[in-house]
Amino acid sequence: MLARMDPARRLVELSHPITAGMVTYPGLPGPEITDHLSREASRANYAPGTEFQIGRISMVANTGTYLDTPFHRFADGADLAGIGLERLADLDAVVIRVPHRVAIGPGDLAGADVGGRAVLLHTGWDRNWGSPAYGDAAHPFLSGAGAADLVERGAVLVGIDSVNIDDTSGGERPAHTTLLAAAIPVVEHLRGLEELPETGFRFTAAPPLVAGMGTFPVRAWASVPA
Repeated sequence: MLARMDPARRLVELSHPITAGMVTYPGLPGPEITDHLSREASRANYAPGTEFQIGRISMVANTGTYLDTPFHRFADGADLAGIGLERLADLDAVVIRVPHRVAIGPGDLAGADVGGRAVLLHTGWDRNWGSPAYGDAAHPFLSGAGAADLVERGAVLVGIDSVNIDDTSGGERPAHTTLLAAAIPVVEHLRGLEELPETGFRFTAAPPLVAGMGTFPVRAWASVPA
């Protein structure tokens, strides 16, 4: 039986679709999506009129909208199979709107109550998705001081609608390092944050339970008042 959605709430899609050959992060290969078993070939295995398709995908873990766990940064950190659902699903959440900022710091975060919440940074950079501009080094990012502020104030997850939560103009990654050291998952490449209220909604971004991997695509969504 199909579960009935609470009529007082609606779901908002926050993920980018994964398509063959798409570029998520400059320099990483796009996914290859093919048939393992085509519908035509499957007909030999079943009764007349019965057919199935079994797909195959080859991709790097950093594809589409994805979640980083501590293992992504630290060899002894929790991997995808080691993060509890309480850190990923049905989280009380807040949107912080920083549309004209490149480096997002403590001053940009100061007015938000982030304790015990998923913090979603709405920069509007997702408007460039699918174009060369998306991977530009001038993309918005969370500064190291901003990440430290969110850790200190008790954020439980941090997401952004940009190509990286860190400044990619150099080799340091202070936001990843600070957040993942505190076991705070990171979601990158979100979209549609303009559709969310600033507070009063729930956020989910749960990957499959894959042991030995630190990053994987998610279907991220929000449950908001109707």
